[in-house]
Amino acid sequence: MHRTPRRSRLALASAVALPAVFALSAAHAAGTLTGFASMPADTFAPGPTSGQFASSANGRTLPLVGKQPVQGFSAVLPGPVDGTFQVMPDNGFGAKTNSPDTLLRLYTVRPEFRVWTDTGLAGSARVIPVDRDSGAGLDTFDRRSYITLNDNERQLGFPIVADGAFYPYAGSGPGSADIPVDEVIARRRLLTGADFDIESVRVDRHGHLWFGDELGPFLLQTNAKGKVLRAEVPMPGVKSPDSPHLNGGTPTLGRSRGFEGMAIDASGRHLFTLLEGTVAGDPVGSLRINRFDIRTAAYTGQQWLYKLEPQGTNIGDMTAVNEHQFLVIERNGTETPRFKKVYLVDLNVVDSGGFVSKTEVIDLMNVADPHDLNQDGQSMFTFPFVTIEDVLVLDAHTLLVINDNNYPGSSRDEGQPDPTEFLRLTLDVALPVDDETPLR
Repeated sequence: MHRTPRRSRLALASAVALPAVFALSAAHAAGTLTGFASMPADTFAPGPTSGQFASSANGRTLPLVGKQPVQGFSAVLPGPVDGTFQVMPDNGFGAKTNSPDTLLRLYTVRPEFRVWTDTGLAGSARVIPVDRDSGAGLDTFDRRSYITLNDNERQLGFPIVADGAFYPYAGSGPGSADIPVDEVIARRRLLTGADFDIESVRVDRHGHLWFGDELGPFLLQTNAKGKVLRAEVPMPGVKSPDSPHLNGGTPTLGRSRGFEGMAIDASGRHLFTLLEGTVAGDPVGSLRINRFDIRTAAYTGQQWLYKLEPQGTNIGDMTAVNEHQFLVIERNGTETPRFKKVYLVDLNVVDSGGFVSKTEVIDLMNVADPHDLNQDGQSMFTFPFVTIEDVLVLDAHTLLVINDNNYPGSSRDEGQPDPTEFLRLTLDVALPVDDETPLR
């Protein structure tokens, strides 16, 4: 696994002694769109037929014969070379029951941002596939551009789709009964969206991947090529209705409310997991942040609470800024007004109720776009997509933000499935990054 270079000294110099400055400027925090790229909704990669148990929508007919959708990005990591990124789709079509034929993958891409230069607009605004090892551009998404998660050494502690002769839930729709599990899924024990709903991913100090899942919720460890290394790690006292370990018990977390956000510290030894939903018995509107020791593969017992805003219904992502401060995307769905913001949270500043402090970094519904990079004829950019689930710190002044387009169901423009948009945002106030926090 590529080890990401440290942030530039120039960017970091601007962040000296910034925590206080950032807090004082929070009421005026704003940003500018300085790079824009878009990937069409109808972007696919080779693979088993997918979408056999999902609903057609927005003029797109399922299933997708002999291919997998490249969509639904719920996490982002740096790629093999500067300007490239690894993007992680979630479980496929949004539910355990409709995604048993959707593979769990990480794709490697390069957004060719449209930017403003001294001579005008430049850049194609395309998102192209690249080789996951070299970063070289590719014509199409093929096996060089992605990894696929698998349990071919049988580490997991419950039966997966690959263990069955037929896809589960096959009788849930007309004409869908008794569909055999694809031979490739069965033979290679590939993981699917009915096994895990992965919503976050980080790289540890050994180059291993750790995924945050919503169905357990579980933590899942693989090597750099996606091979599962140990049994799934549950969260003590927390189970969702979809957990394979529920065994008739009472769930303590709502469906699809597991590990939506997850960060890693500079040492690569500790994960910080953020649930998307409130655990039974916790304060209303509170989300747990827990510290996990990668070396012992166990939770440390350290816990904080994140409080949703009155307008907020979900979080979308969590990523480290330094050892104790993190960015969190908070949003609502299709409610009016749309609420899509990024906050800086500080684990060292906690109130009497156990809630971490929050400072607004940028309002994604109110971003300056003086050069109209997205070509909508407006000088103010808005990002109204239902789900926005990817944020990465590029340097002290710059963020990458990407939406999850929920193919083919979500539609910003009536009758058309949403594209996947990549934003490069320049912040008016620098983040308090430090030289010891790698981008991962």
